Amino acid sequence: MNIIFFDDNNRDHLLPLTFTRPTAKLRCGILTLEEKWLNRLEAGEEFSYLTEDYLSSKFPLKEKGEDLFINPAVCADDDLVEAVLSLEANQSLMKDELLIASRTKMALEEDGEQDTEVLEYEGELNYIGRPYHLFKLNGAELEKDFELLTAGRESAPISDTNTLIGDRVFLEEGASVEAAILNSKSGPIYIGKDATVMEASVVRGPFALCEHATLKLAAKIYGPTTVGPHSKVGGEVNNSVIIGYSNKGHDGFLGNAVIGEWCNIGADSNNSNLKNNYEEVRIWDYVDGRFAKTGLQFCGLIMGDHSKCGINTMFNTGTVVGVSANIYGGGFPRNFIPSYSWGGSGGFTEYRFDKAMKTAALVMERRGIELNDTERDILQVVFDKTASYRG
Repeated sequence: MNIIFFDDNNRDHLLPLTFTRPTAKLRCGILTLEEKWLNRLEAGEEFSYLTEDYLSSKFPLKEKGEDLFINPAVCADDDLVEAVLSLEANQSLMKDELLIASRTKMALEEDGEQDTEVLEYEGELNYIGRPYHLFKLNGAELEKDFELLTAGRESAPISDTNTLIGDRVFLEEGASVEAAILNSKSGPIYIGKDATVMEASVVRGPFALCEHATLKLAAKIYGPTTVGPHSKVGGEVNNSVIIGYSNKGHDGFLGNAVIGEWCNIGADSNNSNLKNNYEEVRIWDYVDGRFAKTGLQFCGLIMGDHSKCGINTMFNTGTVVGVSANIYGGGFPRNFIPSYSWGGSGGFTEYRFDKAMKTAALVMERRGIELNDTERDILQVVFDKTASYRG
C-alpha cells in the first residue's frame, strides 16, 4: 500500500508551525500525527506527502496509482484506521465536510467531475485544525499513544530513588530517572529511549518525555505536557507541546503553549496564559489576517521553528511568534511577531537572512545536524513569503 499524507485546506490556519513542515510532522501526545497512523498500519508501508511545493524537496510526493490518501490532521485511532483500510477504489471517507481519507486523488481536486463514493464516518475523532488544538487535545492523544506504545510490553526498571504515585509510568530502554516524584494518577507518564529526568523533578501526568530529551534539575511539570525529542526543559511547564530539538532549560513559566523545533527560551522567561479580565483569548490567524477567537480561556504562546527569546522575556496571553524571530529586552512585545523579526517591546527590525542562517547552522551543529541547502531553501521561501508582515 502506498500512503500519501495530504495537507488539507486548513493547513494555513496552522501557521507558523506549518511554514517549515507538512501537517503530518506536527506532534500531539507522544507521537507525530503521521506516526499515529503508521504505528497502526502494517509494517513496511511506503508513505510520502502532498504538501506545499516549496516543501516537496524535503517531503516528496511518490504516487503509484494505487494510493491511499490520508488526512493526518485527523488523529488516528483503531476504529478510524479500520474504516480507512476498508476503503475500496474510488471511495472516500468523510466526517460531515471533513475529508479523512480517499482511494482516489479526484477527491482532493477542487475542479473536475468526481464519481467518488462518499462514506460517512460515524465515530468521534480528534482533528488538528488550529495550532492551539495541539495542546488542547494533548491529554487525550497522549493517553491513546501511551496505550498504543506500551501494550504488551514491560517498562525498563525504575530506580527506587524515585517516588511513584500511581502505577502508569513507562520507561524505554536507556531512560534515566533518579530522585524524582512521578504522579501518574492523573494520567500516564512516558519516558522515551535515552531520555533523562534529573533529580528533584516533579511530574504530574499525563506527560511524555521523548527520546534523548531531558528534564533539568527540579523541573515542575503539569500535564498534559509533551517534551519532544532532543529537547531540554527546566522551570515550570503546564499543558504544553514542544515539537522537538528545542530548549527551555531554565526557570520561568511556559503554559498552554506550542513550541516548534530549534527554538530557545531564555532564562526566567514567562508567558501569560490567562487574560487579566478572564475573557476569551484571541490569537493571530494567517488566513484571516487578524486576531481570531480561540474559544479558550487559557492560551499562551505559539512559536515557530528557529525562534529565540532572551532572558526575562515576557510574552502576553495568546502570543504568536513566527519562524526565526529573535526577541529580547524588557516589557511585553506585541502579540503577533512576524517571522525574521529582531527586537522587542520597543519595536522590531528585520532579522537579516544571512545572519539568521548563521545562527541556525550553529544551533543545529550542536545536535550533530547540518543546515543543508534543502533546509536553507525552505527557510528562504519563508523569509520571502513573510516579508509583508515585517513592513
